[in-house]
Amino acid sequence: MGWPESHEFARYTCYRTAGPIVIDGKLDEPSWKLAPRSSPFVDIITGQPAWFDTRVALLWDDTYLYFGFIAEEADVWATLTERDSRIYEDNDVEVFIAGQDAYYEFEINALNTVYEVFWIWKDIFKSGNPYYGRPEFNPDMHPTLEISGIGGHVHPRGERWGFLDWDFPGLLHGVHVDGTLNKRAGTDKGWSVELAFPWKGLELLADGRSLPPRDGDVWRIDCSRFEQVDPQGQRLDPSAGWTWNRHGHYDSHIPETFTYVRFSTQVVGAGLK
Repeated sequence: MGWPESHEFARYTCYRTAGPIVIDGKLDEPSWKLAPRSSPFVDIITGQPAWFDTRVALLWDDTYLYFGFIAEEADVWATLTERDSRIYEDNDVEVFIAGQDAYYEFEINALNTVYEVFWIWKDIFKSGNPYYGRPEFNPDMHPTLEISGIGGHVHPRGERWGFLDWDFPGLLHGVHVDGTLNKRAGTDKGWSVELAFPWKGLELLADGRSLPPRDGDVWRIDCSRFEQVDPQGQRLDPSAGWTWNRHGHYDSHIPETFTYVRFSTQVVGAGLK
């Protein structure tokens, strides 16, 4: 399967792992050393370079879809320790995985605290849709958010429900700090994040695609980072948003702007000398 016609958004080939991966945040397995890294993240609105380097790599095997982030940071800090706290109020890295009528949002800070939301577009939330009638997606029974966009942007598709207590089944996550967390001395090098999402949990977004994917299958996946202070250490409002490719708006929730990730059944590094 070839790439889509559009050249506006980033493209990435996700290869199979070359061996087991331990989710400890260190990205020290041979597979990570061979996996291609993304281009540096850029400003979510303008596409201009960020002041800290941030990159991500993806891998997969028969059980998991893996993400490995490397985030440069002179002062690694985090404050939130309770699951599903507003992690976007700390420095964080984020993953969005899109299906046709829904998408999943994941955020994590340097304390390894996570925030998750499963979003469903309201225009399809009716009888006959696979999400409708499922107890975990009953807006009368679960805490939800309702948005039409973020940061003043309104998506043409309109509102969606975000189910705040939905947890990705079997999710594994780990963080490693290259420095001293919360020392506030400005001498750290950064932090890295390792994630493993079981394919089973992605059935809700597969839209009939094979899990694990077939060779050449393409998914829309966004990876991003939000930074709460400027290079001088002053608090930002709003925070700086850096994404794999430019969105054009201060809004992470635009699936049409997500990177094209194509899956390859080739083992990472195969053929390299």
